[in-house]
Amino acid sequence: MADAVGSADSRWWRDAAIYEVYVRSFADSDGNGVGDIAGITTRLPQLAALGIDAVWLTPFYPSPMADGGYDVADYCDIDPTLGSLADFDALLASAHKLGVRVIVDLVPNHTSDQHAWFKAAVAAGRGSAERARYIFRDGPTGAGDAGGPGDRGNEPPTDWVANFGGSAWTRVADGQWYLHMFAPEQPDLDWSNPEVGEEFHAILRFWLDRGVDGFRVDVAHGMAKNLTEPLPPLGANSVDRQLRYEVLDHPLWDRDDVHDIFRGWRKVLDEYSPPRMAVAEAWVMPGRRARYVRPDELHQAFNFDFLQAPWDAEAMAAIIDTSLGEATSVGASPTWVLSNHDVIRHPSRYALAPQTDTVSWLLSNGTDPVADRALGLRRARAAALLMLALPGSAYLYQGEELGLAEVADIEPRYLQDPTWERSEHRDKGRDGCRVPLPWESEGPSLGFGPSTAWIPQPAEWAAIAWSAQEDDPSSTLALYRDALRRRRELKGDASLTWLHRSTGHFAFSRSSGLVCVVNFGAEAIGLPPLQVVLTSGELTESGDLPPDTAAWLLTK
Repeated sequence: MADAVGSADSRWWRDAAIYEVYVRSFADSDGNGVGDIAGITTRLPQLAALGIDAVWLTPFYPSPMADGGYDVADYCDIDPTLGSLADFDALLASAHKLGVRVIVDLVPNHTSDQHAWFKAAVAAGRGSAERARYIFRDGPTGAGDAGGPGDRGNEPPTDWVANFGGSAWTRVADGQWYLHMFAPEQPDLDWSNPEVGEEFHAILRFWLDRGVDGFRVDVAHGMAKNLTEPLPPLGANSVDRQLRYEVLDHPLWDRDDVHDIFRGWRKVLDEYSPPRMAVAEAWVMPGRRARYVRPDELHQAFNFDFLQAPWDAEAMAAIIDTSLGEATSVGASPTWVLSNHDVIRHPSRYALAPQTDTVSWLLSNGTDPVADRALGLRRARAAALLMLALPGSAYLYQGEELGLAEVADIEPRYLQDPTWERSEHRDKGRDGCRVPLPWESEGPSLGFGPSTAWIPQPAEWAAIAWSAQEDDPSSTLALYRDALRRRRELKGDASLTWLHRSTGHFAFSRSSGLVCVVNFGAEAIGLPPLQVVLTSGELTESGDLPPDTAAWLLTK
């Protein structure tokens, strides 16, 4: 178990194991079918015993829930469905007593359309100071159908497409349009307006004063936008139109001026003793992630290259090299992540053939193609040992310690991700990785709460619930617990030396004496003559490492 908070290195995040809690799906204390703050508090001792250093809580703010709480109506309160500020303070105190730090999710790119600011913006009208907090524009005015007075701006200002499908513009009653890069219920803020920055500095201090240890910054790469008139069209068939991040100097993503925002945030974080941290969700081009973690900006950025990597030795090794180099170039620490609340869980990704159309796979309820679940779990267990052996921070997603796979066959009536409706039922969205956790093998929601969960869990999850795995030394839960315990011996060791690299497997060492070997190939391989301390699967009778398996060994 971790030491009490306050006794460790003030730069604890550099090699921490941080556990993402998707609040609505973690633990339900009051029986309404939705996870809540008090439920998290009851389960904190189990997380501390698992060996994590911090929890990251997804949004718990008052929200109409158009996008799972990422549409925030009030940044300085708790949604009544999830608890109260008193419940949050109790969670924070309990976590800190257990030696677990708490990171909260902050959503600065957009608010809810029910936020007081947006309501005021709609009511105040064109040209108002209230409307200037958001991005409102008139539609283009052209000739009418018969060459008359024109269409009076009936078309959106641009052809931009929202990430959840459909136009990125929605019209209000007086005829103006507002920008929303996600759902229409999530209007984008205009970060060129100083009032927006001042408000978020106050929000940061509100939670820091309560004692939180850091922030996860949602859509960190999208806050600054080029809104110079005329707004540029992005083209009907180009990658630009899809608003992806792979385009340099894109008007909406990864703009250079976003870094001025984070320099201001860093000053706020450094006001506190010890300084607090922030990690960026930044989907950016290769080589640009390091810009977010320069010494005067944020502390970490998620490594989505690692998450998206295929199960392939050469691809993984190249990404490890690049990630370590990027972080080292600016004095930051690398991060590693395999799953989160926005992507298909990695045991299912690894169970499917490369280049599988996962949108179609979900629409088929996971039947076309059929995933090789045993293969996916073997690879997921090996990937866990790989990730936890690397220098830097590891971000775990709730349930991966149980080996949970994606739930592809959720009945449509339970789907809540806005992608489902915005895509006209052509994309089921992300609910399959958000199914509530199974804590017990029995009960109406497998220990998640005293009633049925907001998304029912698969019946087969009873066999892999936390309670079913807790005392099984061969379980995935035991593997994570053992790896996290041994990982503590690596703290402060930022080294990595390659011992072997080939198309089928690789091995590397850390200066503290750990050697990690991962077999991506189709045949078993021999291990070096060292003490084997942990493996993701059983070795062969001759002591070789089977395919899709990883091992930890010690040199001293």
